[in-house]
Amino acid sequence: MQITYLKQASLTISAYYLLLLLPLVVCSSHEDHQIFNPSSSHKSIKDNFHKLSPQMTFNVTVHGILLWFSMGFLMPAGILVIRMSVREEQGTTRAKVLFYFHVIFQILSVLLATAGAVMSIKNFENSFNNNHQRLGLALYVAIWVQALIGLFRPHRGKKERSVWYLVHWMLGTVISLVGIINIYTGLNAYHKRTKRSSAIWTILFTAELSVIAVYYLFQDKRDYIQKQGAVSGNDLSEAIRQLDQELAQRQNQKELLPLQPCGKQNALKNLFD
Repeated sequence: MQITYLKQASLTISAYYLLLLLPLVVCSSHEDHQIFNPSSSHKSIKDNFHKLSPQMTFNVTVHGILLWFSMGFLMPAGILVIRMSVREEQGTTRAKVLFYFHVIFQILSVLLATAGAVMSIKNFENSFNNNHQRLGLALYVAIWVQALIGLFRPHRGKKERSVWYLVHWMLGTVISLVGIINIYTGLNAYHKRTKRSSAIWTILFTAELSVIAVYYLFQDKRDYIQKQGAVSGNDLSEAIRQLDQELAQRQNQKELLPLQPCGKQNALKNLFD
């Protein structure tokens, strides 16, 4: 009787612990299934990848602004300014001022691009497995090569001047175009990393480039357009002055001619003379 009682007591205690531990085992099994589920794990890693810290988001934003202002504004503006200076007479004050603006814009562009590159190396994981990072590295090397080429500019009249001008012009144009492309890839990367919309920044950047491009192309047609319009004040004054000179010359010629005798008023007598 006592043995039967002990068996019942042990079964009751075992059943109690089984009921107590069963929820914990089920919960643990459910968590283990989530941990080792490949699709769930991939989704969790992907979500964590896009969740940047506030400091990292700030660094990405500053990096983008630096490169935008450098490659997307100062460098195209520098090209536009030097194009305007070529149209001016060499040695004039206006030509010198435009040339110095070109130099200042390009120096600031190189410095800001360098600051953006240093920030990228210091704060970002640069595996160079995407187009944005690869183009950025190539641009960083190219802009310093271009700066050195501009620094060692030959004087006018030397044979090396024409070769230098061709290389400097072609490299600068390529850097500017590739830099603009890389800004668009950077805006796309910003959208993917932060899950924030970059549409407004893309529209603003496109509008800025459109204004610069229109003004750049307008330089070739400016003189032609001015000639098609009304005569300017200087041209009108020059035309009046030339007309006065012609009238004065004709008057002098008339005064130098000998006086002719006046004809008689009788028309019939004139016929028989």
